[in-house]
Amino acid sequence: VQPYFEMEDYTLQHGKKVCGNVAGLLSWTQAMVVFYGVNREVLPLKANLAKQEARLKVANAEKEKAQAELDEKQAELDKVQAKFDAAMKEKMDLENDAETCKRKMQAASTLIDGLSGEKVRWTQQSKEFKSQIKRLVGDILLCTGFLSYCGPFNQDFRNLLLKDLWEIELRAHKIPFSEDLNLISMLVDQPTISEWNLQGLPGDHLSIQNGIICTKASRYPLLVDPQTQGKTWVKNKEQDNELQV
Repeated sequence: VQPYFEMEDYTLQHGKKVCGNVAGLLSWTQAMVVFYGVNREVLPLKANLAKQEARLKVANAEKEKAQAELDEKQAELDKVQAKFDAAMKEKMDLENDAETCKRKMQAASTLIDGLSGEKVRWTQQSKEFKSQIKRLVGDILLCTGFLSYCGPFNQDFRNLLLKDLWEIELRAHKIPFSEDLNLISMLVDQPTISEWNLQGLPGDHLSIQNGIICTKASRYPLLVDPQTQGKTWVKNKEQDNELQV
């Protein structure tokens, strides 16, 4: 029919001039040719579309399967990542602790090196502390005996009790004690003694011992004080406590 289509009078307008039915047939032939031409292109496209849709369906199924595997692996990755983050945090904490410990060790080493001259004295003092701990029971016995029983006596009789009586008893019972025990330094520190002196207490050993008995013994003290030194000291010492005399 292609040669007819190329003729000048094979048109819908010429067909209408001749006969209406001819015009309809002419229009139908043209439409069928166009339909045939279009169908030649559309049918392969439809077939290809069906083929591609089938491939798409398979691809989508594979995609869903792959997505499920991806989600599973992502969940595993998240768990592993969380463990990794926790491990890294622990590592950082350990590194920070190690760095802090290293700085402390360096500072300690610097301090020890700077005080290396004190090592001999510290070593000797450490040995003395161990020995002092062994003698502590006997020393405490002597101190408590002094506080409980030596108050009424003068210095000579106090020394008699401590040196000639009590120390002999300790040796007899094999109780270790310090041979050169200083009761004053054992029971009170030097700043307290200095404060007592400022408050009017004399600085001799007997007066300091009396001050220790007054402040350390559990029973209240009775001072026989003809020179009123003890009275002056007590009033000054207890002035802040509003002592009534």
